[in-house]
Amino acid sequence: MSANTMDRLVYMANQIGKFFEAQKHDRAVPGIAKHIKDFWDPRMRARIEDHLAAGGEGLSPLVFEALKTLPPVKRDSIPSAHPTLNPPGPTAAHHDHH
Repeated sequence: MSANTMDRLVYMANQIGKFFEAQKHDRAVPGIAKHIKDFWDPRMRARIEDHLAAGGEGLSPLVFEALKTLPPVKRDSIPSAHPTLNPPGPTAAHHDHH
């Protein structure tokens, strides 16, 4: 995974945090956690979990706290990429999925 992908996930998580930060702390943290749990796919959650475990650089304090309340993603339930659908090399990033 590229650093850009992680930057994007951190940005997205922080945007969710901004939406909830107008609420009181005790409502914002579970609100952020629920949103990520409900709307992020397991791959995204696994990546942000790994980022959190590595220190969570760039995450706002509210988002950091919210992510810590989530149960770990079951890694064995994440489907692996299909090599035939995602060929290695420069075209992989531009490959259309239909």
